[in-house]
Amino acid sequence: MTKFISLLRGINVSGHKKIKMTDLKELFEKLGHGDVTTYIQSGNVIFSSNEQIELIKDNIEKAIEKNYAFSVKVLVKPAADFPNILEKMPFKNVTVEKDGSKILVTFLSEKPTAPDIEIFKEKALPSEKLIFADQLFYLHCPDGYGKTKLSNEYIERKLKTSATTRNLKTVAKLCELSAD
Repeated sequence: MTKFISLLRGINVSGHKKIKMTDLKELFEKLGHGDVTTYIQSGNVIFSSNEQIELIKDNIEKAIEKNYAFSVKVLVKPAADFPNILEKMPFKNVTVEKDGSKILVTFLSEKPTAPDIEIFKEKALPSEKLIFADQLFYLHCPDGYGKTKLSNEYIERKLKTSATTRNLKTVAKLCELSAD
């Protein structure tokens, strides 16, 4: 079995699209996944499966829609990818303790074809830094993510792909929880 991490987009935000983590864990188990662990209320799930990523993603999205009567975008990544995300951190001299909520990683469902980086730089606040790396968008928001104009919605609209964002603390914890 391969270990995966799924990131659900936009659940339990401001009282919308509510899913209890205990229910989400049970849903994953009913879908046949093993070793299911959830982390915080934003829809992070670590699990094992023999299925292919695209089938896992589709089955989770369909099960959520069937059980909750709303749709949620799901991104599934091999857990083995997460240490590389941290290792390739483009911002130097950052720590989880100091910068954990100010450094964000936006996960993209597909690799954008030649993104126009200037559009994002123009939208960014002067203090913000952003770097694209394959299917990731690293963002440093020293003033906090709540102030940036580089939201998931904006990124999705400009890149024409699904996106979900996690802060450095969450990425580091998912890496730790999924380690063998």
